[in-house]
Amino acid sequence: MDQGPAVTWARKIFNDLTEPLAREIPRCLVRAHQRAKHGHQGVGTQTLEAYGHGLYAAQYEELTAGLENLPEAAPARLQGRTVMIVAGYLLYPLRYAKKDVPVTEAHLRRATGFRADLIRRHGPEPVQAELDLGLDELREAEVHRDLLRISPDTRLVLLAYACSMERGVVRVEWGDAELRHDDKHLLWHHHEPLPMPADGEPN
Repeated sequence: MDQGPAVTWARKIFNDLTEPLAREIPRCLVRAHQRAKHGHQGVGTQTLEAYGHGLYAAQYEELTAGLENLPEAAPARLQGRTVMIVAGYLLYPLRYAKKDVPVTEAHLRRATGFRADLIRRHGPEPVQAELDLGLDELREAEVHRDLLRISPDTRLVLLAYACSMERGVVRVEWGDAELRHDDKHLLWHHHEPLPMPADGEPN
């Protein structure tokens, strides 16, 4: 992938916060993985429910702890979780795969629901406008009520990462993507790989 446009995109958004964010976000996700793995080992189940649920909760907590003291950072509550808004951009973690595959393969499990609403409402303007069937007001009324707590001007940056209990966090990218109506596949406008901590260490 051409690094030039991606770097320009990130710096245009975050300016001097680009490097601190790019350094800290992967560390937060590695710490979340480590917590989830320890939780799984603690309960000793043969299946991975403890890991999956633990990772889902820990990713928000670690990102909040790691980013809350940055300039222009503010917390927001969505679905009982704290997410961080930095310089007017909501940073939302998305575990898109368990193995190291391109982020362009990322898709949601469902074309509807909270995540889909979040991306459609706060993601980038569509590359190609959808056919106007007069459903805009209906769609707005159907938006998840938690999203009404966030200013419509807030933009979304997805923190897409591939991670498994066995291999840990193997890829992290950030970017913006659109989600067309009734589709669950992400159409990336920009995406940039973030540097992984050396040897997978969070600090």
